[in-house]
Amino acid sequence: MSEKTLNMLSAIDVVRMISEGKTTAEAVTRACLERIDDREKKVKAWANIDHEYAISQARILDSSATKGPLHGLPIGVKDVIDTSDMLTEMGSAIYADYQPKTDAACVAILRAAGAVILGKTVTCEFAGSHPGPTTNPLNANHTPGGSSSGSGAAVSDYMVFGAFGTQTGGSILRPASFCGAVGYKPTYNVINRGGLMFAAENLDTIGILARSVDDVDLIMTVLLNRARSAEIAHDAKPQIGLCRTHHWDLAQPETVNAIEDTALQLESAGAAVLDIDLPSSFVELSNSRNTLNDFERSRVMAGLWRDNRNELSDKISKQIQNGMTITYSKYRDALTLANRCREELNEIFGDCDFILAPSATGEAPKGLEYTGDPQFQGCWTILHVPTISLPTHTGPNGLPVGIQLVGRRWQDEKLLSWSRWVMKQLKNQA
Repeated sequence: MSEKTLNMLSAIDVVRMISEGKTTAEAVTRACLERIDDREKKVKAWANIDHEYAISQARILDSSATKGPLHGLPIGVKDVIDTSDMLTEMGSAIYADYQPKTDAACVAILRAAGAVILGKTVTCEFAGSHPGPTTNPLNANHTPGGSSSGSGAAVSDYMVFGAFGTQTGGSILRPASFCGAVGYKPTYNVINRGGLMFAAENLDTIGILARSVDDVDLIMTVLLNRARSAEIAHDAKPQIGLCRTHHWDLAQPETVNAIEDTALQLESAGAAVLDIDLPSSFVELSNSRNTLNDFERSRVMAGLWRDNRNELSDKISKQIQNGMTITYSKYRDALTLANRCREELNEIFGDCDFILAPSATGEAPKGLEYTGDPQFQGCWTILHVPTISLPTHTGPNGLPVGIQLVGRRWQDEKLLSWSRWVMKQLKNQA
């Protein structure tokens, strides 16, 4: 196999080939770097990358007699997550040249497992909505989504096998849907958040973007010290809850088609698809998420607002200013509603194995200033449930349109198992 095509393989295949001596960590890293050399001027996915340092990491791994479960696998890290050997600049000039002393917990765990930390991926400013320079790798005139913009673009464009993202509203699932990647947001706080620059601590969740469910699962086995998620029989007949949510009127025709077509195909495969209507109490969840987001962001960024407000974007400044006007009573009410709705979820799920819901309003919007509407992701983020965007359909401009699967809290492995099953069924139907 040509060294130049190694970056096109799955993470699982690359790790296996390295362990069997069929390729090396250096060869795989060089393949990723060559792809970056070819495409980075257009995609602009990387905030910080040092070719020679990446190769030196790979050479050290190749000379080691010990091979970890991710030995030689290049990984990207969203630039709000600390790295001890690379700058962490938060998508803001305020943090220019900022060098953390230690790795974030999630980075340290993957590094110890043999991963090559390839570089830092572009984030919207402080993981908010003010975009960086990243373009959609499938059409540079369209947004890649945000705030995990660089992670979604780099993974989709075969620059790296997997990357960390974070989600406060929809910052993992939307880039995944827009760029045609798999975007997995685990149950809230399953991945340790030590070393993450918080946006809103009651919402922020670290997750993974990759090109397949299997690759996401591989990385999660290392992060959580667990076995691979189970394979589900091809002829399984799950019960699936189809939940359009209270935001269905925002769905563009391509999202409507993706959801309805998926439901039909899975029914043809033997699944029972049941409509789920969320209770009226859930209508206010998105507003409550906005309340938590702005209130908590205004607190975590209080020092920056005092000392550096002239260097903040208008978008994040408005969030901070709004957060400062929110009373503790309103904030507490938002927390209370979120907790009450979480308690109702098991009854809503009923006998369903998972929920099928829209991943985004449609394909990636044209232009780079607007990273997309977070409503279809944010209502699940505040519920702390595991969710995943799967690349299954395309829109009128030939850009990807994902579907979202939602699992019960703490049942992430089951969600990944069913996600794998769904992808296989849709592939077979096609």
